[in-house]
Amino acid sequence: MQSKISLRRLSLLVIVVGAALSLALLVNLVPQSLNPPVSRPAQQSVPAVNIENASTSPKQEQASSGLPIRLKIPKLAVDAGFEYVGLAPDGAMDKPKSLDAAAWFELGTRPGETGSAVIAGHYGYRNGKLAVFDKLYKLRKGDKLYVEDDRGVITTFVVRESRRYDPNADASDVFGSNDGEAHLNLVTCAGVWNEASQTFSQRLVVFTDKE
Repeated sequence: MQSKISLRRLSLLVIVVGAALSLALLVNLVPQSLNPPVSRPAQQSVPAVNIENASTSPKQEQASSGLPIRLKIPKLAVDAGFEYVGLAPDGAMDKPKSLDAAAWFELGTRPGETGSAVIAGHYGYRNGKLAVFDKLYKLRKGDKLYVEDDRGVITTFVVRESRRYDPNADASDVFGSNDGEAHLNLVTCAGVWNEASQTFSQRLVVFTDKE
């Protein structure tokens, strides 16, 4: 069962999550309509974050950056639109409805603002079509990605590192930062599909910094 993080104020979200979140909270959401595994897992999957008692953040109302509308990762030929996701009924970060879209957690930091913005995307493929983050593992240090906002501003982010986590490993650095800089962290699943547990064996996180 997923554990939940109780919050008194969403403005404390980054601080609390940064201090307490573990990758046990990044849970696979696997639609039943997907094809069975072949040479590698065919299921698409996207991690999510459990949050309880969340409400609109005062920080969002004073945001200096626009709302993200497009994610481009030239190395991976990714040119994807955004879906804005909040909380699912079970208290987890919701997932994108589309295989092609990236999901930005709109109750958190906007891409380009101080802190760690989090974007999740599906992994795997369905009916021969690859998910938006299926090739995320190919990114390397120095690779660039771009987020365009609704004001026409394009913000560049540079890959710092990629990490693969065990589902139970500490991941406090994924959702929080206190260095005064702007980060964008991309999250998806990786590893081997476990049919019994209906989950992947690893979580892949690509850490990027605003250029």
